[in-house]
Amino acid sequence: MQEEIIRLFELEHPDIKVVREIGPHSSTAFHDLLTQKLKNRSEDVDVFLMDVIWPPEFGAAGWAMPLDELFPPSERAKFLEGTVLANTYRGKIYGVPLFIDSGMLFYRIDLLRKYGVTPPETWQEMVTQAEIIVSGEAKEGSELYGFSGQFKQYEGLVCNMMEYILSNGGEILDKETGRPGLSGKASIGAVDFVRKHIIGKTAPVGVLTYQEPESLDLFIQGKAVFHRNWPYAWQVSNDPERSRIAGTVGIARLPHFPGGRSYATLGGWQAGVSSHSKNSKAAWEFVKFLTGEKAQKIFALKGGRPPTRKALYEDEEILESYPHFGDMKEVFITAYPRPVTPLYPAVSNILQRYFSTAISSADIRLENKAREASKEIDKIIEMGK
Repeated sequence: MQEEIIRLFELEHPDIKVVREIGPHSSTAFHDLLTQKLKNRSEDVDVFLMDVIWPPEFGAAGWAMPLDELFPPSERAKFLEGTVLANTYRGKIYGVPLFIDSGMLFYRIDLLRKYGVTPPETWQEMVTQAEIIVSGEAKEGSELYGFSGQFKQYEGLVCNMMEYILSNGGEILDKETGRPGLSGKASIGAVDFVRKHIIGKTAPVGVLTYQEPESLDLFIQGKAVFHRNWPYAWQVSNDPERSRIAGTVGIARLPHFPGGRSYATLGGWQAGVSSHSKNSKAAWEFVKFLTGEKAQKIFALKGGRPPTRKALYEDEEILESYPHFGDMKEVFITAYPRPVTPLYPAVSNILQRYFSTAISSADIRLENKAREASKEIDKIIEMGK
């Protein structure tokens, strides 16, 4: 897929040669590798990909070149608004949206139909349905788990836990005051629910080591009823060469707690140009191509990546292959961003440690740990003022 896009670009621009460097799968590990190069003003990086949470940091540090003149408002209007805002920091834009992600619930259509249930609207319903289906299948000699998600200590854990907290009426950071909301009753209740009902119960205890590939593998091997992941999992789940459950997979909004509403964490990747690039003109040509309709359509059709360009949500070929893109467009538009701050990596590090300890240790007092994490985050936020 990436090779095809590079090949097409080089055919259109025979004077430009693209050298691809592959980084780690983990967003956290990739961030560390990339920022080390940018801190050292490395000239071997011209174009780089940014996770949706990085543009404020990269812009504030002077690593990403401002693209305001190259990417004017008339062009930005062709993209989903939230993806453009994610690349904007203090009035300047530092990246072009490549594809959007948001958390979604995948489920086994055949199993839900067999036991007469519809996709759950609340987390409690999901747990109950999972218990019924797992128990029923066990009687027929089939071993499976109720749920699979991403709960290893890395950025994906923050994404997963945000969805529980927000859907219970809690907050990571208060939008009005900017203060941490981890120690609020709703936030504590959501984390406690995951600790008591998800880890080692509905999901195997092994999910504490799962990132996206491991959690998806459990699902496509037919070993889980429900699965939380990003939209790309649809294409993998329904590929008969990779999945044992192809053709039996459904997709829905993530559940919520009673009285709350469904929230999906905003994810996705952007293309940026290094401020230290000696080839900024050629770099911009590649960014334009990479984020253009032709390349985004390839990412959509061959990688299951939802486009950031509005026009592609009307593309018949894409909607034929991924009909849920049309149905889930509203989820993509309303996906909830993580805290916007140039110091987000430090904030995330605290959140990762707190969530990991909270959901894996049955005997700790969540209130105490949440207050400790909140104090640490407060100090980081004060540093950024």
